[in-house]
Amino acid sequence: MDGITLILLGAGSASRFSLPPKKQWLWTGEQPLWLKVTNDFQKIYNFEKTVIVSSKSDIHSMSNFAEYNFVEGGNSRQQSLKNALKDVTTPYVLVSDIARCCLDSSMIERVISAKKKRTCVVPTLKAVDTLYFENNPIDREATKIIQTPQLSCTETLREALNSKQEFTDDSSAVASMGGDIIFVEGSVKAHKLTTVEDLSKMTCLQAPSQRTLTGFGIDIHPFEEGKQMLLCGIEIDSPFGFKAHSDGDVAIHALIDALLGAAGLGDIGEFYPDTSDKYKGADSRELLADTVTRLKDLGYVISNVDLAIIAQTPRLLNYKKAMRFKLAGLLNLTPNLVNIKATTAEKLGWIGRKEGVAVQAVATLYYYDWTKNENYHN
Repeated sequence: MDGITLILLGAGSASRFSLPPKKQWLWTGEQPLWLKVTNDFQKIYNFEKTVIVSSKSDIHSMSNFAEYNFVEGGNSRQQSLKNALKDVTTPYVLVSDIARCCLDSSMIERVISAKKKRTCVVPTLKAVDTLYFENNPIDREATKIIQTPQLSCTETLREALNSKQEFTDDSSAVASMGGDIIFVEGSVKAHKLTTVEDLSKMTCLQAPSQRTLTGFGIDIHPFEEGKQMLLCGIEIDSPFGFKAHSDGDVAIHALIDALLGAAGLGDIGEFYPDTSDKYKGADSRELLADTVTRLKDLGYVISNVDLAIIAQTPRLLNYKKAMRFKLAGLLNLTPNLVNIKATTAEKLGWIGRKEGVAVQAVATLYYYDWTKNENYHN
């Protein structure tokens, strides 16, 4: 049996990548970068298992796209790889970085074909420029530029990574314990995406789709005497507020659901559950701000939102403008892109009996277009 598990590393913070989305979540066509890379690997080789290492905050979002194995990363590349190796049972493992997003199938086939026990197979490039170490020139013919993916014997790599020493790649770890390193020809196509300027070299990437994404949200809360009422983050003059685990801002809750729905991320209860003490009495404005940050990190841009508040009481006409401007600030939108409607229930049903309020919300998103960034064209 010579099965191979594919491990893709994407838990880094991308601190040198200065665009709003994380680089793992740049959209190419209608796929986020991490998914494109994963799917492209599947076209090259039939892996027994695929493990994607991600940050804790991204795993839930990624799991909505595909049924791969997702593992939470650590504080370093080495710890992330150790986490991924825990459930690997195949004799070999192919490790690559999601940031090395343009695959060369010939190079990957060279790597896989060279596999042997107790080894690490590494693709390399020759250095073409003059090299100095500190203040002294060195022989560039004796140097190699190391790339990924690298293929290792699973047990050898697992053992090597248990060292207290930190390694920047798999081959360094394997070499440190006397393992054999097999070098194969790399590829100039396998450039690593590190800064915005690198995007111009990523010829495999397409501009993001121009698809508009629409989400719908609805929330309902009964009244509770003696509690402050908040709607759209605005204090409403009322003798009662909303019965809820958080502050009960039913309008913001509906809006969060609409935003999450447009991104295909589920609903508010999956991110801010009312069974958690963490969100007991939570300020809904903070939950909305967190949702906006999440969408930005995942490569989405909010286009506009529209809310309909159904309330027999209190009367909301004099609050609508303040609501619009408050939400616009929280969403980083101009006020004309936030619409607030308020209507009664014509005294029908539980709303008509003044027992509570319902809110419906619609939100539209689009993908962040990284091709319009000035550094991409430089």
